[in-house]
Amino acid sequence: MEFEDAYQRYFRDVYRFTLGLTQDGPLAEEITQETFFKALKAFEKFDGSKDIRSWLFTIARNGFYDHCRAQKRTISQEELPQELPEGVRIEEQVEDEEQAFAIHQFLHSMAEPYKEVFTLRVFGELPFEKIGRLFGKSANWARVTFYRARVQITTQMEETEHEI
Repeated sequence: MEFEDAYQRYFRDVYRFTLGLTQDGPLAEEITQETFFKALKAFEKFDGSKDIRSWLFTIARNGFYDHCRAQKRTISQEELPQELPEGVRIEEQVEDEEQAFAIHQFLHSMAEPYKEVFTLRVFGELPFEKIGRLFGKSANWARVTFYRARVQITTQMEETEHEI
């Protein structure tokens, strides 16, 4: 695959992924451009042993982390509830624009790696196996992390519904 083909094919996916991480359109665009700039410089060294989209997501994720470090933003991690409340299905609500915006708002405040795993799965549409590889973990780890993120978002959405 030529770099131009990869750019045309995956630019939108990488942008959606970075938008999910940053919740800031201009910043997501900047990180996406930086991702492809770095990928262009390293493209000849890319051996094809990994999925190119996963490789690009890894570069984008590292770019996001670099931005956070430059802004002195810390990314904390905390334990989440283990059980999924009944009723609200996150995947269905992402299609509704208002609900999607509310989920994005909550995602912005979510702890890592939950935020990123959820973003990769729902917006990047990556399988658990590839998400696990991005983190150097197993597919089961990615599945559990996604489940915990979904629990947290579902709980937040249910609480918001009861407030209305």
